[in-house]
Amino acid sequence: MRIILAGASGFVGRGLIPLLLNHRHEVTAAVRTIMDDLDSRVKQSLVQGLSAEQDWRPLLNGQEVVIHLAARVHVMSDESPDPLAEYRKVNVEGTLALARQAVDAGVKRFIFISSVKVNGEGTALGAPYSANAQAAPSDPYGVSKMEAEQGLLALATETGMEVVIIRPVLVYGPGVQANVLSMMRYLHKGVPLPFGAIHNRRSLVALDNLVDLIATCIAHPAAANQTFLVSDGEDLSTTMLLRRMGAALGKPARLIPVPSWILETGAKIMGKQALAQRLCGSLQVDISKTRELLGWTPPVTVDEALNKTAKYFLDSQSK
Repeated sequence: MRIILAGASGFVGRGLIPLLLNHRHEVTAAVRTIMDDLDSRVKQSLVQGLSAEQDWRPLLNGQEVVIHLAARVHVMSDESPDPLAEYRKVNVEGTLALARQAVDAGVKRFIFISSVKVNGEGTALGAPYSANAQAAPSDPYGVSKMEAEQGLLALATETGMEVVIIRPVLVYGPGVQANVLSMMRYLHKGVPLPFGAIHNRRSLVALDNLVDLIATCIAHPAAANQTFLVSDGEDLSTTMLLRRMGAALGKPARLIPVPSWILETGAKIMGKQALAQRLCGSLQVDISKTRELLGWTPPVTVDEALNKTAKYFLDSQSK
């Protein structure tokens, strides 16, 4: 397949490219600056960014599939005067401009990497989100992803271009940043953490599992015009995740059994409710539709993915 990859320089894009090349796809990466470390088999084409004004036509001619990873990503403390308007400019208007030009160029399939935030911020324990559940985003980022999904599905109905929507949960793997990287740093240093009595459940997805699903959706006939949730298929409490991450690092987690209600109360006082939700709350997804409709199974286990992530982290510390 001849594939345009938007968002090639990001965490998921860098993980996806080797798999696409192994599957013998012809990949063109839409990039804002040339990536010196990119495989020479990938053609790079410069774009100014994801916006309603961007002209994608020179890249799209002759292409069969667009994989759209680019976005204005979620940030914990957005200082924009109107965050939703800023998210819409990129994630909605920019996405739909790309999709409309893809239709005009004869692209057959458009794969959109959305977010579980379209479903919401959290679930009751043992009551996972399903792919067909009513959307209930609660922040501007989630709203913008939902509106992009709606626009893409409407475009698919109007034009016949096939759309595939994938909503990942938290993605981790070699090179991961943000909270997962912070956890690994604390564990590696042997810092005692007050998370020894968290009984939540959270779905995660290893980078290898996410990119495998994306690759599956490139040509699978049953994927057309469907929405899929994706995870590793094993949900973990924060306590269990830290213990297994510590084992992968060779540094047993030093966890203090502080009740979650105390952590949540402290976080509320400090204005860190969102962080408390990530650490103490549950967010589970049901991937049975993904498994059954596509015949897909996550190829990598949680422990395999944690070991790979830990090895990359430890190697980076020794340089």
